[in-house]
Amino acid sequence: MPNIFEPEFDERRERPGFDCRRARIGRQAGAERLGASVWEVPPGEAAYPYHFHLAEEELLFVLAGHPSLRTPEGWRELAPGEAVAFLVGEGGAHQVVNRTDEPVRMLVVSLNGVPEICIYPDSDKVGVYGDRVPEGGGMRELYRRSDAVDYYDGEQAPARDS
Repeated sequence: MPNIFEPEFDERRERPGFDCRRARIGRQAGAERLGASVWEVPPGEAAYPYHFHLAEEELLFVLAGHPSLRTPEGWRELAPGEAVAFLVGEGGAHQVVNRTDEPVRMLVVSLNGVPEICIYPDSDKVGVYGDRVPEGGGMRELYRRSDAVDYYDGEQAPARDS
């Protein structure tokens, strides 16, 4: 049985500046369409890049520590027990960073198993995430927005005589 206070971390992200652990509590509990993850962020690291969702709302609960939250309004410090909603669209952009000397833990709840598009303003990327199923897999592709093409780029008109 999954436990948010004693999570079984099943995803490790090891990138400079983004080193953290994630326990996919929703998947571990057998949820198919509801996601819940416990994130543990060491001192000096970020959980993920600054981004916003075009389909998915998120709700974050601080379990331990004092993470720094970046939103379109700027930076602010969060306290244990605090809850923050990230709405769909540019106004819901967010990033969580641990600027303290102690690990930070948070629980994040969102939809799962549905297609999603994320925008990453700092790197000007777009992420396309297909049917995210509980066992993992599905489409996961990221592109630079500057690589966008016209709707008809590469398309051929159908032959008139077929």
